[in-house]
Amino acid sequence: MPEPTSDATQSISLLGSRYHEWLRAHPTAAQDFADAIEDLLSDAGVTFDRVSARAKSWRSLKAKARKKRSDGSLVYPNPLADIHDIIGVRVTVFHSTEIPVTLDALGESFSVLRSVDKAAETRIAGGFGYGSHHLVLEVTDDFEDLAEYAGLHFEVQVRTVLQHAWAEFEHDIRYKRGSTPLDPQVDRAFTLAAGLIELADQQFDQIAALKSPKGSGDGPGDVTLSAETLPGILAVLVGNRFPPSRSEHYPWLEELLTANGVTTVAQLTELLDDDDIAALNKALTYRFRPGQVRLIDDLLLRRFGELHVERTGDTGTRAGQRPRRLAARLKALRQAGVMPEVGE
Repeated sequence: MPEPTSDATQSISLLGSRYHEWLRAHPTAAQDFADAIEDLLSDAGVTFDRVSARAKSWRSLKAKARKKRSDGSLVYPNPLADIHDIIGVRVTVFHSTEIPVTLDALGESFSVLRSVDKAAETRIAGGFGYGSHHLVLEVTDDFEDLAEYAGLHFEVQVRTVLQHAWAEFEHDIRYKRGSTPLDPQVDRAFTLAAGLIELADQQFDQIAALKSPKGSGDGPGDVTLSAETLPGILAVLVGNRFPPSRSEHYPWLEELLTANGVTTVAQLTELLDDDDIAALNKALTYRFRPGQVRLIDDLLLRRFGELHVERTGDTGTRAGQRPRRLAARLKALRQAGVMPEVGE
């Protein structure tokens, strides 16, 4: 677009004339951006739901240009330079593990002027709510599909389909209310729904991670384990053969796994080998069905022996008793002859 003016008193009228002039010159801008970014993400191997784009309406643009801070000053004193979403693009993906892949593909193809993780901001604030990653990008000269738009700044929102559904519904409800305050019960319901959506997104991430657990490279099997995702991942990997442990034990399980270099779904899947589990049952003759955390602790002990004791012997809620207990279980494994051979 043309160079911005510094005359604040005429910025709105100048914005209008430049905006309409630019839009007449680029009547297919929104479709051009949607097509180009959809092709880009497809070429990059991103699994996405949809790419959409829109050119901001004059009514919306004018309202944004007139927006003021609490002290009465304009938020966008030079709207031609300060407003970056004349063209806005939205990318929805099925699960959040695709978001960083999408961001990387966009970052390699455009110049990144700003990157904001709205979901992280909400979590830091200690609540649930709007989740989306916002980028302000600039079209570079070497992006051939959008060559006629070189130098243009535009905004991209990347979110999961669940985040998108929540945001659209919440916006629709609030927009129709106008300036009328929203019923506190509705606010609370939206907060609860946002929390459930965050949990559902985590489950989708786990399903995606398990889709190809033995893959190599940067496939789903290399998704990093965490205390939050371990319960869902183990529910799929071991089913109902071993009962879930108490929720507060999964951070400790993450610690045990990390200490032994087991940090991805692929590595955890390998650890949970049926033959190795059978060897544990033979040696330890459990008086009960071990919970998931106890099972994996024993599998790590069988695989790494004394190293597991050294790495994790001072951890857990009963760290003072743990070395003795591990030593007894290790002795039983050795006496049963089920410890793996060196290099196995």
